[in-house]
Amino acid sequence: MKKTVLLFTFVIAIISCNKTTEIKEFKTAYVDTSKLMDESTEAKDIGAKYKDKSKVMGNQLEAEVARFKSEAASFKKNAQANGPAWAQQKGAELSQREQQLNYAQQAMLQQLQQESGNEIDTLVSSYRKMLKEYGKEKGYDYIYGSGDASPSILYAKDNYDITKEVIKMVNDKYKSAGKKEDSSQAKQAPKEEKK
Repeated sequence: MKKTVLLFTFVIAIISCNKTTEIKEFKTAYVDTSKLMDESTEAKDIGAKYKDKSKVMGNQLEAEVARFKSEAASFKKNAQANGPAWAQQKGAELSQREQQLNYAQQAMLQQLQQESGNEIDTLVSSYRKMLKEYGKEKGYDYIYGSGDASPSILYAKDNYDITKEVIKMVNDKYKSAGKKEDSSQAKQAPKEEKK
């Protein structure tokens, strides 16, 4: 009897191991996030905006630096003529001014980094939402990210790369949003002129 029970459980174990389980195929793709950020029109516009803003702020700071250099050169010429007490006082003033210029430069860089970082974070968040909608619409089970920003893929076949499609989608959406804003501004402009 014991042999029969053991033989019966052994047969059941073998049969259960031989059963094939249903394997579901997943539809997957990936997006090169570095390319997406490099080639999307909106990301380029944000980069250009902060490059221009950096130039404007930098030009203002350069004017201050030029004045400082001029005063420093004048100080060197007049230091011996005006005596050590004057030189010490003027040197301390110049040193303090140089420190203020350094602080102003650091503050400017920090402000630009923070502002551009906030806009890029908002852009990345909107791209994630678009990709989620895109994935649902196209029937993907997973869409992975690759590139420098999110290296979650070490290798994938090129035929799974949907980066170009996604770049086209986000650029088209950005262009259509821009046209709506431009046309609404154009409609408002004539009204203002009539008043």
